Amino acid sequence: MKMGGMGESGDYRVGVFYSYAHRFWNVNGESVEQTDVQPDDDVHLMASVWDPETGQILPETGLSVEIEQDGSLVSQEVIYPMLSQPMGTHYGANFGLEGDGTYTVNVSVGGVRTRRTGTYRDRFGDPATVPVEIEYSQSGRDEISFRTLENAGARDAVDRMEMEMMPDATAPPVDDLPGERLGEVNSNDAVLVATLLEESPVGVDAPGPYLAVSARTPYNRMVIPAMGLEATHERGGETLFTGELSRTLDPDLSYHYGAAMEGASVESGDELTLTPTVWPQIARHEGYETAFGALQGGMPERTLTIE
Repeated sequence: MKMGGMGESGDYRVGVFYSYAHRFWNVNGESVEQTDVQPDDDVHLMASVWDPETGQILPETGLSVEIEQDGSLVSQEVIYPMLSQPMGTHYGANFGLEGDGTYTVNVSVGGVRTRRTGTYRDRFGDPATVPVEIEYSQSGRDEISFRTLENAGARDAVDRMEMEMMPDATAPPVDDLPGERLGEVNSNDAVLVATLLEESPVGVDAPGPYLAVSARTPYNRMVIPAMGLEATHERGGETLFTGELSRTLDPDLSYHYGAAMEGASVESGDELTLTPTVWPQIARHEGYETAFGALQGGMPERTLTIE
């Protein structure tokens, strides 16, 4: 893909990119629908939104773009949250343009919809519009390199993209997560890493301990956002905690699913069951259209035994 440009307003920094128009898969509830390239689609336009202070990519902001050229409106659309193997979480859609030239892409960022904790609790609540100027030419687009893989269906992933001007959308390495690691399970290729903090982060209106589950892809460690997740903690057949894990953005835990397990202690031999209740509601580029729900169906519950 080509870097179009960057801009900043309020709490947000935005990068705009483009590549060939290509197909993708939208997930709406348990419905998965393929979006094909239309004859007038010139580019697949992508935008990433992140915190300029920490470099944290921001999922679930809600985002729309308005494309102008010489003061005239070319196109406007709410664009989809998406997940790709090399880029991770971003926003994108296919667009038609008016030929070569300079375009202004006005990116309207909504406030972050998830719970925010720690130093994030008073940030990312307000919307902002970020104008980004890009230069487009069909010949430049056609020079973007691509490769065709011959191992479709193999368990693997292409390498994640490295770009100096923007952060990637990876979850923290397991060893960097705060708290006590309880273990991890895999549900339809979503890796769910469970950790326990002694106290709830600031912004959670309940005392700890605090259960945090980081969902990531199995090869590139990309954050998997926008799903429903429940947890049940049992000891010797007795249920000590059961409840929904809230989608949460935290500067140390990153994007995760969490809940305060008020007064509950964790001991060796306890069982923790993680139950996805809603598939990740995020569109998929090729390579992720079968995983995490999507075309291969549901995400089964998984149980780990705490050592």
